Amino acid sequence: MTIIVVVVGAAIGAPVRYLLDRAVQARHESVFPWGTLAVNVIGSFVLGVLAGANTTGVVSHLVGTGFCGALTTYSTFGYETVRLAQEGASRLAVLNALASIAAGLTAAYVGIWFARAVL
Repeated sequence: MTIIVVVVGAAIGAPVRYLLDRAVQARHESVFPWGTLAVNVIGSFVLGVLAGANTTGVVSHLVGTGFCGALTTYSTFGYETVRLAQEGASRLAVLNALASIAAGLTAAYVGIWFARAVL
């Protein structure tokens, strides 16, 4: 049963990731990967909310592992950072790495705080 719940969450998270990434990136003419940054920050916030709400079982598997696992993407973050550096945009590569880490951690913290304060 758990695997089915994870698959359902991932089946929702993957297309949401693609659509959000494309929608955000289309609004920027920069080579900076704004779409990937956005989905990773959103996923970190959602996972923080789940952690702050102490969710377990089906909700944790569906939303945490399935949805957030498919929504967020460490591999694309890594690839895009390396690509920026290889294309001579070293400052943007460093900015991407620092911004992704800082924004992701901040979003997770805010999600935990939000869940504890509101839920």
